[in-house]
Amino acid sequence: MNIMASGNVSNFCYFQEDFKYILLPVSYSLVLLFGLALNSTALYVIVFCTKRWNPSTIYIFNLTACDTLYILTLPFLIYYYADKNDWPFGEPLCKLIRFLFYTNLYGSILFLCCISLHRFVGICYPVRSLKWISTRQAKLVSVAVWACVLLCQAPILYFSRIRDVATERICYDTTSPEFFDDFLVYSSAVSVFMFALPFMVLLVCYGLMVRKLLQPSWDGDRSTQGVGGALRAKQKSVKMIIIVLTVFLVCFLPFHLTRSLYYCFRYLRKVNPAQVSCTLVEASSIAYKVTRPFASANSCIDPILYFFAGQDAQSNLIRKRRLIRGSDESERCHVEPSQ
Repeated sequence: MNIMASGNVSNFCYFQEDFKYILLPVSYSLVLLFGLALNSTALYVIVFCTKRWNPSTIYIFNLTACDTLYILTLPFLIYYYADKNDWPFGEPLCKLIRFLFYTNLYGSILFLCCISLHRFVGICYPVRSLKWISTRQAKLVSVAVWACVLLCQAPILYFSRIRDVATERICYDTTSPEFFDDFLVYSSAVSVFMFALPFMVLLVCYGLMVRKLLQPSWDGDRSTQGVGGALRAKQKSVKMIIIVLTVFLVCFLPFHLTRSLYYCFRYLRKVNPAQVSCTLVEASSIAYKVTRPFASANSCIDPILYFFAGQDAQSNLIRKRRLIRGSDESERCHVEPSQ
């Protein structure tokens, strides 16, 4: 049972959310299973199979590290929701788990924007990009992104709390009721500056990229790689646009919309109970809970950006397999004559 607190006892909303005790453990378990496998493979390929790191590789490595860090926290959430909102791990770990969730969420958004902006500059300003884009600059940008995300999400460590309610110990996804007004202001500012604005920038860049790619005169890297190289560059760009937009439209947008509606209705219910019914608050809460697994699923979709939108990832895997196969053959050739 969920209880939405407000300033007056008569304004409390009581509603059942037993569905989340099945939905969240099952969905988080799937994200843990597939996300850990995909991100571990991506990290292996990047670290051990990639000889030269370009700016895109650096951004994808940080994106994958961010996702992996979040996935490692899922066993705690799976246990918590399977045990019906009874948190046994203490308040410091509750704060850390909630902090890592939002760090992954907004870290993924910003690193996806970095990848997209890097591709945008390479397509729309191919000559200038030689001066603007470098491995060193990508490292500096990555450090700045991490610093921005960690700084902006630090208040989560203050707002996240646990509280004993009846026989349960709740680890709040938001904050305890008495701090909700302050949390609402903070959460709204973060949503605007770390989701809405990056999403708008992304849409503008993708619109310009599509227009550029559709021009008959666009030849990509034809001068150095030939017609085939230009075609591969265009295919890679199209794949990247499709995958990143899918992540934003499926994972991030529904989550932020439903969360904003839930927070808004919850606040209005507290201020003016006659304006917002408990039914409306309950409906928005259910929608928010349903979209939370979608936000987590970005950890499974992000590695696809590397494996399917990057020709380098595929060639690195093939080269690694050939090296392993070649070493096995050489060992057999060395051992057989001595037998």
